[in-house]
Amino acid sequence: MLREMVERGFGGLGFACLITFVALTILTVQNIEVPVAQVWVYMLGSMILGVYFGVSSFFFEIEKWSPLKQVAIHFSLSIILWFLIAIFMAGWIPFTLRSIVLSFCMFTALYVLFWFVFRAYFKKIEADMNDSVK
Repeated sequence: MLREMVERGFGGLGFACLITFVALTILTVQNIEVPVAQVWVYMLGSMILGVYFGVSSFFFEIEKWSPLKQVAIHFSLSIILWFLIAIFMAGWIPFTLRSIVLSFCMFTALYVLFWFVFRAYFKKIEADMNDSVK
């Protein structure tokens, strides 16, 4: 279990580093100067979120929880952590009501989009497995 958590955490770090690399590439191509301290804080926030999302996938493997409970707990913890990092640590979003509401809506829309994509993917795998058993 611990080994799997470490592996998933490193997988999340990989995605965080990839996203940071894309952001840095855009800044470089557009010749935008950013202080190293700011890049460091942004990358740290991205890495924390990457590890969290990698490890938090375990919520969906707790069989005694209903799918609704799994999603509700994962979503709640995800948005709390994301807001803590985005507002207070990295400063990605300003601490204004309008920004928080807009960010909440965007986070929720992306979360729902990812949820439907993963649901469709796993339904396809389920159908393929059922077909192979027949």
